[in-house]
Amino acid sequence: MTPVVEAVDLARHYQVGQGLFSGNVTLKALRGTSFSMPAGKTLAVVGESGCGKSTLARLVTLIERPSSGILRLDGVDAGAADKPTLRELRKKVQIVFQDPYGSLNPRKKVGAILEESLVINTAMNARERADAAREMMDRVGLRPEYYDRYPHMFSGGQRQRIAIARALMLRPKLIVLDEPVSALDVSIQAQVLNLLVDLQEEFNLTYLFISHDLSVVRHFADEVMVMYLGRAVEQGPREAIFTTPRHPYTRALLSSTPVADPRRRGTRIKLVGELPSPIDPPPGCAFHPRCAYANERCRVEFPEGIDAGGQLVACHGVEEGRIDTAPPPGAIF
Repeated sequence: MTPVVEAVDLARHYQVGQGLFSGNVTLKALRGTSFSMPAGKTLAVVGESGCGKSTLARLVTLIERPSSGILRLDGVDAGAADKPTLRELRKKVQIVFQDPYGSLNPRKKVGAILEESLVINTAMNARERADAAREMMDRVGLRPEYYDRYPHMFSGGQRQRIAIARALMLRPKLIVLDEPVSALDVSIQAQVLNLLVDLQEEFNLTYLFISHDLSVVRHFADEVMVMYLGRAVEQGPREAIFTTPRHPYTRALLSSTPVADPRRRGTRIKLVGELPSPIDPPPGCAFHPRCAYANERCRVEFPEGIDAGGQLVACHGVEEGRIDTAPPPGAIF
């Protein structure tokens, strides 16, 4: 079966000016990321701010083209596609943003917001578009009278339901969820996540889920990809990542997650230093300046991904057996 999304060594670089009398430098926002997503599954992308999650979202939604590498959507190479092909591909992928109010036009009513993509991409008449919009509103739990209201008249959860309905109007195969519940109250988060699960089952949707909240990721994702400075350092099934993390960065990330049960107290793994600049990344493994297991090889040789018990890990320490595959004593994941 053809994957809905397939990325091979995907990279995105930007030219950044350094001032009036200085030349441009290259910012390596994404540095060779590979993954594959089958239909009906959810891949969560996690990592610190600046690791390349949002850049990856822009490439997958075809807002930008990759600097190098291959991105296939529904079996079609998006990087080599002409304009008519790209137009068709864009119908198959949509995005739901973090801020539901900022992503909705405040001057348009809900009905017009939902019908806009149909006006641009289909030959439906006005009645057909209105019927389709009302049907989608019902599927996401919005009342019929909301059709003629403006975004400012709704709560945050209702606005996000509108954004989700808009993303579904063209019946896409892939939806990129960029922090879709982080701006909502906790009780509303659960409602929206349950809605997304129901819609995934109904429409066989594939989700690329970007989030900082690892507790949400653990209950929502099928696979997890941990990114650091533009590259995936570990990727695998959700339970494997959360119960037996292999990469030192993954362990530190998971150990920092708050645990609601006061009886479960673990040892937090503290990282020293800040995320390096993507303009001047360190040689070798990008994580070595903050890694307690780093040796000379880590400082000079770029680690390739290896299969470590079903998890793809980019770490010399795991490859050489210097890092125990069992969780560190006292760690709570």
